[in-house]
Amino acid sequence: MNQAEHLSRRAIAAPESGIVAVVNHGRLKQGLIPLWAGEGDEKTPGFISRPAAEALVAGETFYTWQRGIPELRQALADYYTRHFGKTLPLDAFCVTGSGMQAIKIAVEAVTDPGDEIIQITPAWPNFSAAAGMSGSVVVSATLDYAEGRWSIDPDRIANAITPRTRALFINTPSNPTGWTATREDLTAILALARQHGLWIIADEIYTRFFYAGGRAPSFLDIMHDDDRIIFVNTFSKNWSMTGWRVGWIVAPPSLIQVLENSVQYQTSGVAQFMQKGALAAVEHGDAYVESQVARAAAARDLFCDALTATNRVVTQKPDGAFYAFFRIDGITDTKAAAIDIVDRANVGLAPGTAFGAGGGSFLRACFLRRLDHVEEAAGRLAAYISAL
Repeated sequence: MNQAEHLSRRAIAAPESGIVAVVNHGRLKQGLIPLWAGEGDEKTPGFISRPAAEALVAGETFYTWQRGIPELRQALADYYTRHFGKTLPLDAFCVTGSGMQAIKIAVEAVTDPGDEIIQITPAWPNFSAAAGMSGSVVVSATLDYAEGRWSIDPDRIANAITPRTRALFINTPSNPTGWTATREDLTAILALARQHGLWIIADEIYTRFFYAGGRAPSFLDIMHDDDRIIFVNTFSKNWSMTGWRVGWIVAPPSLIQVLENSVQYQTSGVAQFMQKGALAAVEHGDAYVESQVARAAAARDLFCDALTATNRVVTQKPDGAFYAFFRIDGITDTKAAAIDIVDRANVGLAPGTAFGAGGGSFLRACFLRRLDHVEEAAGRLAAYISAL
C-alpha cells in the first residue's frame, strides 16, 4: 500500500525542488565547487554567534515574545531609519522563523484557497510552491529578456490580473535574474495594485546587494501609509545566517496581531537566544554587510567576464542580488546540463527549469564566494563549454 496516496492533494502536489535534485546528485562529490544554493561561503561572524551562544548558556531558552523580543524589533526599526529614511513603530514588525515562514504567513494572510497571486518570473521556486500548498494559484508575469538584460513590462502584470487576483509577489533585486526594479517600475506596479485593490508581498531581501551603490529602490520610497504592502525579509543573506532560519515581516501595525497569531500556531516564536544573535547582526552588522557586497561585486565581475569570454555564453552582470543567470549556446535541457556539469566539471549549478516561466534555458550560479573558488569554478565551466 502506498500511504502517500491518502495524503491531501496539496501535499502530494508540492514539487521536489529542482535545485535540491541537483544538490542531492552531487552533494558528496569530492572537490566540487557548490554554486547551486543561494548562500555565501562564510560562516556566521563571531559578533553575531557569540551573543546567541551566551544567551543560550545563560538560560534564555523559555517561551518568549511571539512577534519578537522588543529590543530586536526596536533594532529593526532603527535599521529602517538608517537605510530607508523611514520611522516605523515597533508594531510594524513581526519576527519569524525564516524568510520562508514570513512568505507563508503573508500569503495566508491575504489570500483564501483558490485566490490568485501574480509572480514575476523567472523566480525563486519556493514562493510558488509555498503559495500552492496554501491553496493559492500562482500566475506568471514574465520578465522581458534581450541581450542578457532583464526588464519588466507593467502591461504583462496588468494583463495577468483577473477577478480572482488578490496579490502581487515582487522580488527585487531578483533571485535568480538579478533584475532590479527602478523607482519607475515600482511606481507602475504600485499604481496597478492601487487600481485593482491588490496586496503587494514585497520580497526585498537582496536590497543591500545593489551594485550601483547604496541600496536598491524600495516600495518604502514611494508608498503611502494606507497602501496594502507586506514586506518579507530574512537575516540569512546579509549576515551569513542561512542556517539560523530567522526572518521578519514589516506590515501595517493593524495587521501585526493577525500575523502574530499565525506565528503562534506554526512555531510559537523564534528562540530568544537566536533573537539575541539577530539583534547583534542588526545593531552591529552594517560594516559586515558592506564587506559582503564588496566581495560579491568582485566575484560578479570575475565570473561574468570569464563566461562571456568563451563567446558561448549570453549574460550581463546583474544589477543586484548575487547570482549569474546565464545561457550556454547549444544547451536546452538545463536540468540534464546541471547534472552533467556536476559530473564532468565538478561545479554545482542550479538549473533554470527550477525557476518557472522564462527561465528554462538558463543556469544559475551563486557567486558570493572567495575569489579563488569563483575563478576556479569559472575556469572549469569555460573548459566544459569549450568541449561541447
